[in-house]
Amino acid sequence: MDAPVSSKSASYYELSWSILSSIGLFTTLLSIWAVVITRPSPLSYVPIVVSAAGAVANGLCYFSFYTSYAVTNRAAASVIADLLWLVQEAGLSFYSYQILSHALRNTTRTIFLAVFWLLIAAITATRMVILASRFLEITERAIASHATGPLQHRIDYLHVGYFAAIALVESWSSFFLLRLLHSAYRVSPKLSFTRQIFRHLLRSTEMRVASLCIIGVMRAVTYSLQITSQTASTLAGQLDRFAYTMECLFPIILVMDILASKKFHADRNTMSVAESPMARFQVLPSPGVVSPRDLEFARL
Repeated sequence: MDAPVSSKSASYYELSWSILSSIGLFTTLLSIWAVVITRPSPLSYVPIVVSAAGAVANGLCYFSFYTSYAVTNRAAASVIADLLWLVQEAGLSFYSYQILSHALRNTTRTIFLAVFWLLIAAITATRMVILASRFLEITERAIASHATGPLQHRIDYLHVGYFAAIALVESWSSFFLLRLLHSAYRVSPKLSFTRQIFRHLLRSTEMRVASLCIIGVMRAVTYSLQITSQTASTLAGQLDRFAYTMECLFPIILVMDILASKKFHADRNTMSVAESPMARFQVLPSPGVVSPRDLEFARL
């Protein structure tokens, strides 16, 4: 039988989970500040939710795998942590979703939503199996962070599918979002302020979705090589911890994107962009639509 949790627990701030939790707390406060100084929209709340979820989940991970509290309490904390990791990791994709669900129209919108929610359902189902596996390991084997439980290989392979699905859903969203922005860029007048805006949006969107896809693929590869429950004891484990740190910092990019939109003050008659991040996509055209009158989309 695998060794139980040591009676002498590591200090919280000696472990990386405390730093990751602190990063989540900082990005939560930063995101709230961004909402206060800008006009709130559904986009503004995405970094708040994912940051807060990550902050709490990382703290609960320490409680579950690095302390010697009662097994029942540790198992309950592990369940909550897995649920919050789901919110954090899958929630990042809802930034693009909020834009596309209001910008796309007709059949294109239906196809996007159907595949998006199918992938989200797959991500959720996979996380629920991971959650159940960790719960069983803690309750039946009293697995600690340094131990290799009988279900560890199953958990590793499930994480491969989980992170691959996250990369797929972000790639799916980025395809439609970049297609939409390219269409808007092509029909915007040359040497106009609107064209400069769409060039900026294209570049920022490409960087955002590419970095998130890379994180998803990197975590899918590195997590498959994990040999312990929650420690970075191997090179692959350390690379995975690095990739997750980048994921925890990712809401800062979303906040920067929201704040950058503040400089695009506009008049609807000149087809400029207004303060709200969602309002930037009022002028995005549907594929094949070139009439300026048809370029506006509904605004939240």
